[in-house]
Amino acid sequence: MIAKTLTAAFALTGLLLAATPAAAQDAPPLSPKQAEAVKKIVRDYLMEHPEVLGEALEALREKMRVQAEADAHKMLEARKDEILKNADDPQGGNLKGDVTVVEFFDYNCGFCRQTFDPMWDAVKADGKTRVVMKEFPVLGPDSVIAARVALVAKAQSQAKYDEIHRGMMKYRGRLNEEAIFRIARDAGFNVDQLKKDIDGADITRQLKKNAELAHSLEIGATPTFIIGDRIIASALDQSTVKQLIEAARKAPAAKN
Repeated sequence: MIAKTLTAAFALTGLLLAATPAAAQDAPPLSPKQAEAVKKIVRDYLMEHPEVLGEALEALREKMRVQAEADAHKMLEARKDEILKNADDPQGGNLKGDVTVVEFFDYNCGFCRQTFDPMWDAVKADGKTRVVMKEFPVLGPDSVIAARVALVAKAQSQAKYDEIHRGMMKYRGRLNEEAIFRIARDAGFNVDQLKKDIDGADITRQLKKNAELAHSLEIGATPTFIIGDRIIASALDQSTVKQLIEAARKAPAAKN
């Protein structure tokens, strides 16, 4: 505690010195004796008014939060077309909606499965929201196979993708090759042909693009959502999805 207080005191000293008028900053540097005197003044003040430390730290947190939001907004704006307008991405909801929910997900992610029904319930209830699904397999080789199978389905039709996507999201337990191809067979796929198609160059390119986009946005976990100008790395309940959609809708700059 003492070390933290001293560190904060020294930091506050730096802030005080940095805040002095330009003319004062142009003056010769303080001598060691003068610097010690300044530190003592600051220390004595903080001992008498310890609440200042809390106020300063809260102000710093708020400054960092605002800066993080500004940085995220810049990144989202720079990659806007890749995020929202990639024709290869599976899509759902109202394709002409005024707000888009983008989800980076992994089929073996328990939190992605937990969010699946609440997110879609919120989207359906809203009726004016589009969903873009970014296959982002980060939980091992089985997840990669699942993503490849889903994208092969998407190449055939969005309806086929939806069936496969739902089947894997609703699966209980860890998806392995046997479970993945059983779901695909139940959806009407020729599994032998499917095993050949999943290694296609287009599928590889799509997954690489998704990974590069995630990296550029500093997304490393699933599920991660982009709604308006916010990036949310968390499972979401229906109420929260609804609130985020409404907030995006009220912010003109965050719309499609």
